[in-house]
Amino acid sequence: MRLQELADRIERLVAAASEERAAAEDRPPPRGRTIIGIVGEPGAGKSTLTENLLALLNAGAPDPEQQRFAHVPMDGFHLADAELQRLGLLARKGAPETFDVYGYAELLRRLRRDRRNTVYAPGFERTLEQPLAGRVPVFPSAHTVLTEGNYLLLEEPGWRQVREQCTEVWYVEQEDQVRIRQLVERHIAFGKSPETAEAWVRDVDEPNAELVRATQDQADLLIILA
Repeated sequence: MRLQELADRIERLVAAASEERAAAEDRPPPRGRTIIGIVGEPGAGKSTLTENLLALLNAGAPDPEQQRFAHVPMDGFHLADAELQRLGLLARKGAPETFDVYGYAELLRRLRRDRRNTVYAPGFERTLEQPLAGRVPVFPSAHTVLTEGNYLLLEEPGWRQVREQCTEVWYVEQEDQVRIRQLVERHIAFGKSPETAEAWVRDVDEPNAELVRATQDQADLLIILA
């Protein structure tokens, strides 16, 4: 599916949601938001797809405070290493239980409802491998938020609440050999040795990938990346 086709699908979802809210309440549509979830296995290309979509959708609006589409990644809800160490989960960083899933769901709920104020979401600093509070501003101009991560379709407490906030969830699929290579290269780029990167992908990322793969049939749209 081409990038423009995905952008057109988002525009149709936004229009339909606005009309539905107006009809239900018999008044001009409230200033709510559409939330599009983009999910896939580690290294599948979710972030790249999301950024490319945003560049297309926000073309002609260089000022972030005037853009209609925003990006809130799940990675900002990683627990800090100090807390993972306390919980004994540092060696499983990136697994579902290493995220503040209820905080993530609550932020998406607020984003759906609140367009009067700038909403600040946490981001994730790859060079530090740590979340940073208040890193991602979502301005009132944004009527749609793209949120991407691994576990948006997981049938577990907390993750179900995340799914409930999404208008649609799209699943990104990448050929395993390409995906794993990209994943190893990313770990190396951010400081791991090749040996450590390969071991991490094998022992941590790939078990997580199996969890994600099992949720594919619950997605509203399957996107196969070439």
